[in-house]
Amino acid sequence: MLTEERYAAILHILEEKKAVTVLELTKDLGASESTIRRDLNALHKSGRLYKVYGGATAIDNSFSSSEDDMRTKASLNPEEKTAIARRAASLVRSNDYVYLDAGSTTLRMIDFLTECAAVYVTNGLPHAGRLAAKGFKVFLLGGQLKSTTEAVIGTEALQSLKVYNFTKGFFGANGISTQSGYSTPDADEGIVKSEALHRSKHAFVLADSSKFDQTTPFSFANLADAAIITGTLQDKDKKYLEYTTIYEGEKR
Repeated sequence: MLTEERYAAILHILEEKKAVTVLELTKDLGASESTIRRDLNALHKSGRLYKVYGGATAIDNSFSSSEDDMRTKASLNPEEKTAIARRAASLVRSNDYVYLDAGSTTLRMIDFLTECAAVYVTNGLPHAGRLAAKGFKVFLLGGQLKSTTEAVIGTEALQSLKVYNFTKGFFGANGISTQSGYSTPDADEGIVKSEALHRSKHAFVLADSSKFDQTTPFSFANLADAAIITGTLQDKDKKYLEYTTIYEGEKR
């Protein structure tokens, strides 16, 4: 198959599926992995698709590579985030070993935590301070501090996680998609999320309604790897019930 024919075939597949992996393209087109990766790079540079970790997504309004800082995030959908945070906190039990991912909704969750017998591990700098101020036993991962999200990331953080096994983990996500699973804009932060999530016996992604049907550059888990805690489940998002369990927030 000629190069331009492969390009056309890749774009046709993306038009139908919206997202595709390198492995899927190698099987569908009978090309090598290196060839497909070169094709995706070329199509990305020419603005005909978005190259993401492990594959590509179609260009549409559901893709974003930008990320707001913590102050901006905290101001978005505050009532929904509070309902999500309250429900998430109610799931923590005595003697749980809990991982709290960096993020605005997981930070809000701390306001509703009451279980002092649990142990908390986090890569969120403000999370650690707020947990300690409430008298909880808390461990903060070591590593590089990312200024925009106030998350500890990098090789050292990843290595720190390898000694832990969590009963429950609570995570943020910038995008939730049937094709791309749970995603985040930053690969370094996504790798830490992925490691912590897969070290959690029960994992929960805290996401307001704006995160559904969105894709960002780095997929850190499949939909089935975690349950979702959201505000009020919208009719348009009920398709996600085919992939995972969804809990609605607690409103008061």
